[in-house]
Amino acid sequence: MGELAAGAYEKIAEGVYLEGLSYDFTRDVIWYSDVIKGGIHGVKPDGTPVATLDAERMWTGGVMMNSCGAVLSTGQGGIRWNNPDTGKSGWLIEELEGKPVNGINEMWPDGTGGIFFGTNDIEYIIEARDTRPSAIYRLTADRHVIKLSDKVYFSNGIAYDPGRRRFYCSDTFRTSWVWDVADDLTLSNQRVLFDKEDCDGMAMEADGTLLITGFRSPGKILRVSPEGKELAPLPTPAGSATQIRFGGSDLRDVYINVVPADGGDSLKEGRPLAGASCLYKGRSERPGTGVAASNFRLG
Repeated sequence: MGELAAGAYEKIAEGVYLEGLSYDFTRDVIWYSDVIKGGIHGVKPDGTPVATLDAERMWTGGVMMNSCGAVLSTGQGGIRWNNPDTGKSGWLIEELEGKPVNGINEMWPDGTGGIFFGTNDIEYIIEARDTRPSAIYRLTADRHVIKLSDKVYFSNGIAYDPGRRRFYCSDTFRTSWVWDVADDLTLSNQRVLFDKEDCDGMAMEADGTLLITGFRSPGKILRVSPEGKELAPLPTPAGSATQIRFGGSDLRDVYINVVPADGGDSLKEGRPLAGASCLYKGRSERPGTGVAASNFRLG
């Protein structure tokens, strides 16, 4: 695989419904989840398979790295960790407010070694029912759980700006939100960032521009300023993107999970998917923001 021109894409992996996505800066590996087939799968930028973790686990919506090299993955029951080098694995979190976790969707580093994360109603997703409300939490590096907001219906893609002043969340089937972030990392002043009902995964360009995927938005990813102004979209391969991440030494390599154009609604309604889901590598004209590793002490 040669150097790609800006705007060009090459398929490097395929599955049933690809969702979670993380670029491993240490190993130069892309880790992605398949919520229907199951597992967290790692490939090199040229598509060479590296490893599969938790092969039987379905419904993982978020993937992220920890500083020790472990891969964090969300889903039914909480957040799992797997270290590809040692073969060890375990649970980072299994309970919230004294109860077993129904589901956790996306994660983002909080800048202090912990993470932000959003819950989701995997029990009802599996049954193709209208889901119950979710919430946004922070898990500190010493595993203290702090609820930040319960005014979200279906938390999905999240992002935290490098200036530590704005937090963003896709509320799938409703809208995308932005909050102000205080010095203690609490959230306030919740307001609409951009009104987009099919908002899904989220990433950021280096200048703070938000990229919001849409499961009813084939062939493009929305680009919007921190003030909510719509910008020229990022063109993508055919189908609807579920997640996007930046990688490479210059943060211009871009990795995108793409599902069939009607994949999101098919999943919600329990209908068979119209085709395969693919992971693409591309080159962006603009550098992105790398998602830093968390710093949990794991066994």
